Amino acid sequence: MNLHSAPETIEWQGTRYRTLLPASQTGARLSIFESLDQPGYGPPRHIHKTEDETFYVLAGEVEFWLEGQTTRHGPGEVVFVERGRQHTFRVLGEMPARMVTVMTPGGFDGFFAEMAKGRYRIPEDMAQIAAIGAKYNLEFTGPPLGH
Repeated sequence: MNLHSAPETIEWQGTRYRTLLPASQTGARLSIFESLDQPGYGPPRHIHKTEDETFYVLAGEVEFWLEGQTTRHGPGEVVFVERGRQHTFRVLGEMPARMVTVMTPGGFDGFFAEMAKGRYRIPEDMAQIAAIGAKYNLEFTGPPLGH
């Protein structure tokens, strides 16, 4: 059993990320983080080439886009995105959304730490963001929802 100390919290683009279980504690089998995403927020469309991504919505309402299909999810609902599938999401309404995300295998949690450290901005710094994303097997494929 690996015991993990207090979760690390970082902020990037107005979203607060707390690493609940880093890949370093699981032999890179998985990583878990919690995010608090502001109304209207959503990342650019993207593909995780090597990770499956599972979102568990704790609070708020979130619109998920998965290869052209849009669905809405609220508290208690789960969304699974298989590796290699183009996807994104957007927080709906006037309340932030709180989600727990599980990445399998782990390691993607390092992407957010690099983004926060470099204070990269979307869309201004997309070239640098995409280059760093490539190190994490992340490929950006289009704009956020609503753009």
